Amino acid sequence: MKVLANDGISNSGKVSLEEAGFEVITTTVAQEQLINYINEHNIDVILVRSATKVRKDLIDACPSIKIIGRGGVGMDNIDVEYARGKGLHVINTPAASSESVAELVFAHLFGGVRFLHDANRNMPLDGDTQFNTLKKNYAKGRELRGKTLGIIGFGRIGREVAKIALGVGMKVIASDKFADKATIKVDFYNGQFINVEIETQPMKDLLQHSDFITLHVPAQKEYVIDEKQFKQMKDGVGIINAARGGVINEVALIKALDSGKVAFAGLDTFDNEPTPAVQVLMNPKVSLTPHIGAATNEAQDRIGTELASQIISILKTEKV
Repeated sequence: MKVLANDGISNSGKVSLEEAGFEVITTTVAQEQLINYINEHNIDVILVRSATKVRKDLIDACPSIKIIGRGGVGMDNIDVEYARGKGLHVINTPAASSESVAELVFAHLFGGVRFLHDANRNMPLDGDTQFNTLKKNYAKGRELRGKTLGIIGFGRIGREVAKIALGVGMKVIASDKFADKATIKVDFYNGQFINVEIETQPMKDLLQHSDFITLHVPAQKEYVIDEKQFKQMKDGVGIINAARGGVINEVALIKALDSGKVAFAGLDTFDNEPTPAVQVLMNPKVSLTPHIGAATNEAQDRIGTELASQIISILKTEKV
């Protein structure tokens, strides 16, 4: 059986599939050529990340496909219900990248409170001639310790963020439509740990009391953060989006940044990917990464291994 890992797969995942008798193809096929390629090579399993889309037209046109796999959490690039309605298995790896995304959130937070995103733009240009001016510009940093972090969406990733926040010494407030509370286990050296129970709070309380806000919600039809929500926030708040483009109104965000309502933003996901708005990319108060939340060696290794395990299990069961 043939597996097309169109957006790549870790070596450990590839090896696991090959040892189980699968042929793994890692050629990256352009979206417009994908249907022809799948049919010409009689592909049984297609694996994607966020770049490749698996829509109704592909599902209908490629009868050989038995499994669609998404390396990561969100599956908004796949017509999931339609595929399942046609009898296909649709799988993902919701737990594999949680730690990596959570660490990226704090990379943006630490960078934002100490202006690293802007300093790294300006030091190469003016560091040799304007050193003291730049030093003065970036002299009013803040500590994260003792501040309140609001986590919107308290699933796997949100809870990993909470774990790091507690370790840093932050206060945590969370809001989630589907979770009332969660127990966060913070591990220490030599087997020691503490459990902290966090009860979720109404969104309006989170917006009013948070010094920093991070979003961990799926893509949805309406903005989670729009002009109304910005108005409810503290002045000088920092906001991070490593979830999905479209959960923050970027026009309202730029307005809030320019007015000083929002001190800085860290964005890993954007509207109109892969062509984010120039106004967002050029704003000096925005820390930018190109949708790399899950892009660590460790996460990709876990993703590949978990996908391989699910594929092998599904197809072995079907053979039986």
